[in-house]
Amino acid sequence: MTAPGLRDGAPVEDSDDLDVEEALALVREAKDDGTGPARDPRPAEPHRHAPAERHRATPWLQAREIAARAARATRAPRPAATSSAPRRTPVPVPLGDALGLVLAAPLDALSDLPSFDTSAMDGWAVAGPGPWTVREEGVLAGHAQPAPLTDGEAVRIATGARVPADTTAVLRTEHGRTDAQGRLHATRDMVHGQDIRPRGQECRSGDQLLPVGTQITPAVLGLAAAAGYDTVTVVPRPRAEVLVLGDELLTEGLPREGLIRDALGPMLPPWLRALGAEVVAVRRIRDDAKALHKAITASTADLVVTTGGTAAGPHDHVHPTLERIGAELLVDGVKVRPGHPMLLARTRDDQHLVGLPGNPLAAVSGLITLAEPLLRTLAARPAPEPYTLPLTEPVHGHPYDTRLVPVVLRGDRAVPLHYNGPAMLRGIAAADALAVVPPGGARQGAETELLDLPWTTAGIGVCFT
Repeated sequence: MTAPGLRDGAPVEDSDDLDVEEALALVREAKDDGTGPARDPRPAEPHRHAPAERHRATPWLQAREIAARAARATRAPRPAATSSAPRRTPVPVPLGDALGLVLAAPLDALSDLPSFDTSAMDGWAVAGPGPWTVREEGVLAGHAQPAPLTDGEAVRIATGARVPADTTAVLRTEHGRTDAQGRLHATRDMVHGQDIRPRGQECRSGDQLLPVGTQITPAVLGLAAAAGYDTVTVVPRPRAEVLVLGDELLTEGLPREGLIRDALGPMLPPWLRALGAEVVAVRRIRDDAKALHKAITASTADLVVTTGGTAAGPHDHVHPTLERIGAELLVDGVKVRPGHPMLLARTRDDQHLVGLPGNPLAAVSGLITLAEPLLRTLAARPAPEPYTLPLTEPVHGHPYDTRLVPVVLRGDRAVPLHYNGPAMLRGIAAADALAVVPPGGARQGAETELLDLPWTTAGIGVCFT
């Protein structure tokens, strides 16, 4: 047996050894299907991870597809013409609260834009050929319609102000001069309509500006405001509740006496918000089956996220609780490292539960694998376009499972990070993305799929993934 931390005689920091939680999950699954090492139909495999091939875990990509389909399954049948509209009841929200959400109704123009002829520049509104006599009182933005101009007349005008009737053009400030008699002359040739934004140039009342399914960006908010909207109708943000399980977790101070600091309680809520969820509660639950049952059955969230307790240890109550409440287990283990013993269940017609492993990086893997596609679909957001970059160095792979490895992006290449064991956060804390390493690993220079972390593309607390 190879010494810990060594493989083929070389030190490594990205060990994919089974942790206790993953080993217990394999034991549970072997018991569930009645198989064991003596009944394994495959030829003997010398690698220590050979038992992983016997379990019934779902391939990584398939698990993500199941999570997305599970969210779609909560929607009611609807006419083909409105197939993009979610069953979840659309809600009106103020513009200030709509960033990152998705339009559930078209954004139609409420009036012409602009709603009147306006000046595109500071200068003079002029009528007919010059030179022009200049009115004493100018025209400012936000004022009522000025008196019409007559040929040979000009008036000072500000950008955005109403253009007087019978205006020929706007002469920019830098393109005009006044003579000793105070008459205005053009220093450049003008054309009819120059620097005037005519009414309805951008749209006419009733025009569709943006369709259903458009994600609301800062520019969309600006357009909605310009079009006269105070609120927009959106797909509501999915509501998530986090249940942090475990007797061994401290909320402050240094680890001591067998107790460890809870890393998931501080990390999961903002991560879920970055994935587009509204986190309605974070509850700490001791290793108590009754308390877990009460917390799950009392939750009104669209998504319940639990941490730890997904394996087969004496204090792992997630599976027994799901069985007790009659939940439908959609994914029970995923062929991914870290994070193998994650799960997805439908607890009610309109509620799902994602069970994350208790190790921090394994929990991140569960968020990316199961929670992200589920929340994205509930929020009616499009899936991000996949992309690849070459790796700057080879990455060791698991024999049968996908690996998610933190990377930083340097130009057009991805640099794998160490400290990527199931219990480690040092690598992911410095990462820009996760590399999807296929079974068997990836060589140096191999084009590898990358999953952006939500804040690398949208900023903390906002999700455009």
